[in-house]
Amino acid sequence: MLGLLSAPVFAQSVTLVYAGTLIARADKPPLSQATITITDGKITAVARGFTAPPAGATVIDLKTRTVLPGLIDCHVHLSSDRAGVEGQLAEVTDNPALTAHEAAWNARKTLNAGFTTVRNLGDGDGVTLGLRDAIARGWAVGPRIVDAGVPISTTAGHMDNTLGFRDDLHEALGAHGNVCDGADACRKAVRSQIARGVDVIKMATTGGVNSRIGAGLGQQMFEDEARAIVETAHLYGKKVAVHAHGADGIMLALKVGADSIEHGTLLDDDGLKLFAKSGAYYVPTLSTVNGYKERLAANPNAYAPDVRAKIEWRIGITGKSLEKPCRPALRLPTAPMPGSRSMAATLTNSS
Repeated sequence: MLGLLSAPVFAQSVTLVYAGTLIARADKPPLSQATITITDGKITAVARGFTAPPAGATVIDLKTRTVLPGLIDCHVHLSSDRAGVEGQLAEVTDNPALTAHEAAWNARKTLNAGFTTVRNLGDGDGVTLGLRDAIARGWAVGPRIVDAGVPISTTAGHMDNTLGFRDDLHEALGAHGNVCDGADACRKAVRSQIARGVDVIKMATTGGVNSRIGAGLGQQMFEDEARAIVETAHLYGKKVAVHAHGADGIMLALKVGADSIEHGTLLDDDGLKLFAKSGAYYVPTLSTVNGYKERLAANPNAYAPDVRAKIEWRIGITGKSLEKPCRPALRLPTAPMPGSRSMAATLTNSS
């Protein structure tokens, strides 16, 4: 009878990974010939040498390979890797169902490239929110997704989806609740994204390289608007990632308490000092230029003239902010990133 009342014992799933070379920590030398033990999906031990597997264990033989922890990309847009004229056309021809399949395809590619967590900083249709949950449930294959929903900006700001389209299309393209003017409207925009279940808030304090408007890359949001966004997000326990190229927009974001600066192209000495005081993270998105170069090599007319001029500028200046003398004061994402779960890489496909 006592045996019948005992708590049931469930068999554990055990996998051993034999690594020819193991990079377990960035601050330690690699290990040669190591065994990683994974129990019920979690790493429970790392040992030198190739240990004998217990009965029923699965063995993954990577004795001729180098093994390292999954990478994290802190700035992606899984719903599309298209841009320029091609991306603009897709916005009015591809329906959300097709975009969802594209996001799933990009998620699988991202995982196969070694990235096991990504911070998806915005998409127009919100399909990555669904993809995030599908991956978590095992219904789709891809990295863990920390999702920002639709990024927030002011009218004519970088995230205003109506830019570059004729007036009679604006109602359909702008129905995302992400464009705000004035503090109250910006608070509502944050709450609208939180109600959709986002993990992190994304906003734009400056213009963008890909924006289809000749308004430059300087500040495009007032302090009361930016502060309202950050304070509302923090009220709900959400971090705020800020798209900012110009020095004035970087300073504004840091002043109101942003948690990370994305791009930070024109970061100056004053911005560096404020970075050191604020504790914010810097995501320089260096790999953006690779996509620009590839698209322009395939089609010199891939971008409208106003956008092309900004892209040429961005290709030439990207990374210069990291060469400044105060670089050690910056919190680069090699520690847990706001809104993410572990170590981070600084890659991107957007600007």
